[in-house]
Amino acid sequence: MATYESIIKITGSVGDLVFYNLNGKNVVRKKSGFNKTAFKKNPSYEKVRQNSSEFGHCSKIGKIIRGSLDVYIKETGDPLLYQKFAKLMTAIKDCDNISERGKRTVENGLKTEDGKKLLKEFRFGDKDNLATGIEIRENFLSVDKQYDTADQLILSTIKLDSEHYTAEHLEEIISLHQQEKLPFKKHFSTSDILLHCIILKNKNNEITRMGFV
Repeated sequence: MATYESIIKITGSVGDLVFYNLNGKNVVRKKSGFNKTAFKKNPSYEKVRQNSSEFGHCSKIGKIIRGSLDVYIKETGDPLLYQKFAKLMTAIKDCDNISERGKRTVENGLKTEDGKKLLKEFRFGDKDNLATGIEIRENFLSVDKQYDTADQLILSTIKLDSEHYTAEHLEEIISLHQQEKLPFKKHFSTSDILLHCIILKNKNNEITRMGFV
C-alpha cells in the first residue's frame, strides 16, 4: 500500500491497481490475488476449502457450548479461553475417523474415546477439572469422596443440535451431603447429543472445580 499525489483524483481499479481514499489520504495498492470463483471451483483450493469448512463448523459448535456455560466461564477469568476452546473443538473434530476430510465433525469426534478424553481433560482457566472421580450413570452421579469438601454441585446438561447449530441446556443443583450416588433428573433422550458439565462450589459460592464428565 502506498500514498500518491495527483491533480486527478482516482477512485477504483486501473489494471491491477486499486485507488481509494483512506483517512484523508489517497492510497493505491495492488489487487488481491484472491479469486472467489477459483476458491469455490479450482481443484488446487480443495484442501483450503476443506479446512475452511471444518474450521467454521468447530467455531460454531464451540460458540454454542460456551454460550450455555457463559455465566460460569466468566467466573474463571480466563481471557484466552475462547482460543483454547476453539483449539479443543478442532482437536476433537480430528478424532472423527468415519467422515471424509472436509466433513469431519465434533459430534463424531465425541463418539471416540480419544475425543471424550480431550473434552474431560479440558481446563477452564485456573479451575481444576473433573477428569476422574465423578461419572454419569443411568440416572445418578457417582461421586468420589475426594469431593466431600464441596458444598454444592451444579450439573449442566447441554443438548447439541449440530445440524442447526443450536443448544438447549438445563441445570440442576445437587446437594452432596457426603453421598456417593447422587440422583438427577433426565431431561433429554439418550439418543440426543448430550454434554454434561459439572461445577463444584464452596460455601462462599465460589467455583472450585469445573469440567465435563
